[in-house]
Amino acid sequence: MDPIDKQEAILDAGYHLFGMKGFYETKMSEIAEEAGIAKGTIYLYFKNKEALFTAVTRRDCERFLQSARAILKDSSMNMQDKLIVFARNHLTYYYERRQHTKLFFMTPNNDPELIEYMKRFLQEYMYIVQEMLSEGGLPEPELYAVSYIGILDRHKMDIMVKPNFGAEELENRVKFASNLFINGCGKELASSYFT
Repeated sequence: MDPIDKQEAILDAGYHLFGMKGFYETKMSEIAEEAGIAKGTIYLYFKNKEALFTAVTRRDCERFLQSARAILKDSSMNMQDKLIVFARNHLTYYYERRQHTKLFFMTPNNDPELIEYMKRFLQEYMYIVQEMLSEGGLPEPELYAVSYIGILDRHKMDIMVKPNFGAEELENRVKFASNLFINGCGKELASSYFT
């Protein structure tokens, strides 16, 4: 196995075990065993468990940002279509990781490198959404971006904690979140308020 393959095998094993057991419950020896390498080999690539967890997180987040950037660059879609595709991308990301929730909920809580990376990741994602909304002509795109991501993140929590959350419900949430953001709840509120 060449060095790049070894590193990818370590990251894949780390992703799986950190996701299933959490950071604190996962041992480096278990990651080495799953990767099919000697435990000492991990330390040729990552100085400690925190560095490995950060690398696993970084790889996953970079793939997510890459898919979001691709949506932003797609000039064949109008803003409404992009909002729907963004919602689908955002919620599908968590849907595909719902068996690995401990990647998000049981993480090292005092690793400055991870904290700094996550701050940059969130800023970059916010910027991508903000840029899309700005191109669509919305005033105050930053506030709209915060609101849109907030709507999606609340649906994300249901995806991650409901054991029977399925693909049909995922698509319903994508449509609901997009429609709520695009159309607001004005009509529904107005009709219920005045009846």
